Amino acid sequence: MPDASGPVTTDLPPAVPMERRRTSRRFSPLLRRILLVNMLPPFLLVATLLYLDQYQDGLLAAEVQGLRTQARIYANGIAEAGVRIQDDRATLVPEIARPLLRRLTEPSTGTQAKLFDNNGLLVADSRVREGPGGAIVTEPLPAPSQPGPVAGVIGRIYERVLDWFPRPRVRGPAVVVDETPGAASFDWQPDLGPDRREELRLALEGGVNPYVRRTADGRLLVSVAEPARRANQPVGIVLLTREAREVDQRVMEIRGSVLALFAMALAITVALSLYLTRTLASPMLELAGSAASMRQGKGRGGSVPAPLMARQDEIGILARALQSGTNALWARVDSNERFAADVAHELRNPLTSVRSAIETLRRVENPDQQKRLLAIIAEDAVRMDRLIGDIADSSRVDAELSRAVSEPVDIAPILSTLAELQAATRGENDPLIELDAPASLVVRGVEGRLVQVLRNLLGNALSFSPPAGRVRVRAKVTGAVAEIAIEDEGPGIPEAKLEGIFDRFYSERPQGERFGQHSGLGLSISRQIVEALGGRIMAENRRNPDGGVAGARFVVRLPVV
Repeated sequence: MPDASGPVTTDLPPAVPMERRRTSRRFSPLLRRILLVNMLPPFLLVATLLYLDQYQDGLLAAEVQGLRTQARIYANGIAEAGVRIQDDRATLVPEIARPLLRRLTEPSTGTQAKLFDNNGLLVADSRVREGPGGAIVTEPLPAPSQPGPVAGVIGRIYERVLDWFPRPRVRGPAVVVDETPGAASFDWQPDLGPDRREELRLALEGGVNPYVRRTADGRLLVSVAEPARRANQPVGIVLLTREAREVDQRVMEIRGSVLALFAMALAITVALSLYLTRTLASPMLELAGSAASMRQGKGRGGSVPAPLMARQDEIGILARALQSGTNALWARVDSNERFAADVAHELRNPLTSVRSAIETLRRVENPDQQKRLLAIIAEDAVRMDRLIGDIADSSRVDAELSRAVSEPVDIAPILSTLAELQAATRGENDPLIELDAPASLVVRGVEGRLVQVLRNLLGNALSFSPPAGRVRVRAKVTGAVAEIAIEDEGPGIPEAKLEGIFDRFYSERPQGERFGQHSGLGLSISRQIVEALGGRIMAENRRNPDGGVAGARFVVRLPVV
């Protein structure tokens, strides 16, 4: 219930156009967040493509090692079969070395071998041979493998993206790949001329580093140089160059596998995101639509769709809570409407009496009749003032209790104080209060409102008790509940009114009491307070041994601390 003491805002936010609603339903912020979170693992997976250089370096290192072993075998073969021994010195024989080098290289497709002498001059080339009549014939190498259109596009995109990130290398000596546009092809050879004695010395000692490069036509070439020795005497240098197609193929296979896994993971991610959106975002939008319908006064009975309330997850809990809140809100609206109607009815009676008395007062001239009419007007004014005060108190109860913080309250001293006050002001024939309560009885509540409840119930019991009667107040703890029972020796409560006695403006007064002394809101306010504090209040009749009504009993149950 709104707080009547503060301003009440009635402005409503502007309505969302239907086009915006459809857009937000299709591309909701929750869907974007779900997609963002779910797509992170697939993108981490595809990010591994950026670090395949480690794998490629490992393959290239193995390729270099294998090519060096092959070059060393070629060099040893030429040193054994392609030289002439003269005066304990080994001399390279080109006529023998050329066909030997060509035969050694023939089984290896995509490989070219060159043989240099100790002076750095080219002696033999596995792709060059003498034809008929002494003609020189050059055998072409196999054409470079051309990737398919998809693989080509993937490769180009990969290379461009890779330029944005650092490229970690394998541990140990790095295999440097020359990817400059002018990288040499199979015709590359170390500068072994006579004018470069240091390079020639390093080549003869096997110190030339392998050369790995990517040529303009897309070939990945690896070149190594190994010295040919006979009896520890260098006779030449074998330069072996091979196209590392398997390296590219394996790297491309890994890329394709990762991309396939990425595509699969992305498809599953999108499907799961759409599923989560359907099970989370869409129901929340439906709940928002239900709330909007409630705001517009629609859907009084079933504002929330039944399938949402049937769910056994958090959405179902929220849907049931929203429906429960809606029902409570409509119940409160109905209660306020009935309360307003009851207030109008209760105020109309004294106002009618006052108006009739005033109209009669204008016509009569007898002083005694005028005094009696003025007394009626005064009594009705007091009655209206009491009624308005009780109505205001009833309206404030919910607002005050919603703001107040429940604290431990010991009601035993409160009961003792109320009994002592009644005993101090008790007349000769007034009822007597008998108290049976423990020394301490701590409940959770608001002290001022608990005092109001107990005073209302005690005042009600005293007013219905016969002269010199007894009102018994018993308090005890039963489990987690404190029970306070107030019993009188009055005429009791009509059986049909045991529940209605707590309704607003219900009035069942003892005989002899003048009409209008009570507003009929005391018990209603008491029930409001007790239920707001998480307790219960009920009324019943006391019975004597023969089954007759011996009085009324009001029982209040409150949670203990």
